[in-house]
Amino acid sequence: MMFEYKTIEKPIENILLKEKGSKFIGFAYPVSNEEELKNALEKIRTEHPKATHHCYAFRIGLNGENYRANDDGEPSGSAGLPIYNQLLAHDITNVIVIVVRYYGGTKLGVSGLVKAYKESAKMTLEVAHIIARELEVEMEIQFNFNQQNTIFTLLSKFDAKIVTFDSQERAVIVAKVKTKHKDDILESLTQLQFVECKFLD
Repeated sequence: MMFEYKTIEKPIENILLKEKGSKFIGFAYPVSNEEELKNALEKIRTEHPKATHHCYAFRIGLNGENYRANDDGEPSGSAGLPIYNQLLAHDITNVIVIVVRYYGGTKLGVSGLVKAYKESAKMTLEVAHIIARELEVEMEIQFNFNQQNTIFTLLSKFDAKIVTFDSQERAVIVAKVKTKHKDDILESLTQLQFVECKFLD
């Protein structure tokens, strides 16, 4: 089972490539859902309303199973696909790459466009810092207040991050746990008396 994926650490913006008078400007954003995708596209369209094309490609999901390549009016396969291929070449997911084009008066032809969009996406991703992110799941743990030291010790042993802690007589913690530790932490918690735990979707 895979417990981590490669993605970019932070947004990369305004990477410029000039080709026969046309300007290609590359952007890359880490995204993890449709909402973040839409926001990234909306941001670029707002910042570059006069651009001739806003072409993009994205991959989302552990194996990049949710993906799309969009030519935005350029000849079919000449923009979105070369951008998408750069995501594959860098083996990253949960990323959108957008290349904005300002037409400069000279037609580049399909092969010229493929080359320019590929180069723009490549230059943009070469600036990015590629990192491995570990998958996490959220779990809820209920326990008696006097057990909190035991619970905290256990959570820190498995490098879990506490999201919320409600310290009533019967305390409730929501914690983020690395997926690779999921079975071990569950086993440790179920051996304790008066402790209930479940994973949240």
